[in-house]
Order: sequence, then C-alpha cells, then structure tokens
Amino acid sequence: QVQLVESGGGSVQAGGSLRLTCTYSVYTTTTYCLAWFRQAPGKQREGVAAIDSDNSTTYAASVKGRFTISKDNAKNTLHLQMNSLKPEDTAMYYCGADPDPSCAEKSVVDFAYWGQGTQVTVSS
Repeated sequence: QVQLVESGGGSVQAGGSLRLTCTYSVYTTTTYCLAWFRQAPGKQREGVAAIDSDNSTTYAASVKGRFTISKDNAKNTLHLQMNSLKPEDTAMYYCGADPDPSCAEKSVVDFAYWGQGTQVTVSS
C-alpha cells in the first residue's frame, strides 16, 4: 500500500511563497509518476505539476514560471515550491502517485494513490 502525506500548507498574502512537501512510502520509489493537484471549493480537482520517473516535469499553464516541482528519492519526498502566489491559487493541494513511470497525458482518474491534502489560502 502506497502512503502519501502532504504538509506545508498555510495562509499567505498575495505575492508570498509556500513550499509543500509530500512524504511517500519507500515502495513508491523512483519509478512512479508523482504529481500535485489542487481543488478549490465547488471546482473539480485539477493538475498543477507532475514529475516523471526520469525527472521530466510538466506544469499547468496557470502556474508555469511560478511553481516548481521536485523530488528527493533519498528522502522519499516530493516538493512544490510556490512563488508569487495569487488568490486564485487558494485550494486544497493533493499529492498523487501512479505506478506508471510516465506522467504523459495523465488525468485525475489515472492516479492510483492520493494523500489527504494540505490547505493553501492566499489573501489579497
């Protein structure tokens, strides 16, 4: 069973930064596709950023240039550095993992494992 635990959420003012961390169980290893998603109240869960087993990254257009996804396999952690935050970034952020090493063309329904989420609130 793969376990994912998010942390690092909080409340910041617009223009501020936060760094989210997802700690995953050791069996998730280096071969999984790992990603961050977010879900605002009344909206569908959407992809934010993803990183392949070979460290290729993709970003949603709305966060490109502001957010950076990275992973540390030695520490079993996935990170999302979020800079220049905007009120529209307010959402619950989730870490997702899938055994397919490629993140290409993956959507929410393709991810097998999820964390419980961490709340990010950005005030104007």
